[in-house]
Amino acid sequence: MKRSPPARDTKRLVKVSLDENTIGAASRDIEHERAIAIYDLIEENSFFPVGHDGGPYCLALQVVENRLVFDIRTESGDPVIAHYLSLSPFRRLVKDYFLVCESYYQAIRTATPSHIEAIDMGRRALHNEGSELLQQRLKNKVAVDFDTARRLFTLLTVLHWKG
Repeated sequence: MKRSPPARDTKRLVKVSLDENTIGAASRDIEHERAIAIYDLIEENSFFPVGHDGGPYCLALQVVENRLVFDIRTESGDPVIAHYLSLSPFRRLVKDYFLVCESYYQAIRTATPSHIEAIDMGRRALHNEGSELLQQRLKNKVAVDFDTARRLFTLLTVLHWKG
């Protein structure tokens, strides 16, 4: 008896790219972190423009006048929507996240395990806050589950990382 192939999940991203003209080149370490963030995002996600049922999707990100542009297309390249997301609401959160991450990386060299764990809990709390904010800011435009919002927030922070 011949089995049917599994249904393909259409509410997901299959490709994520960055517009190097607006995001800019970065150091090797930052490029590596960006590649990991994109890989993790593509590997597992739930993503679709509200009201559109023609995925899976490709996402191209670019920065235009302090806005992160989500250029969403079908897998075949047909335009679906371009959503402009202001980066201003994320500014404080990303700054705090970087400060806590810096403290965490310093602490792992010399601090006690309980101190490291406390800093890591703060880092995760900020990451969750950023993920929730991202989910809220995309609401009514792009539906993402919490884990996908976390991966997108990771990518957003890596886009701001100066190394």
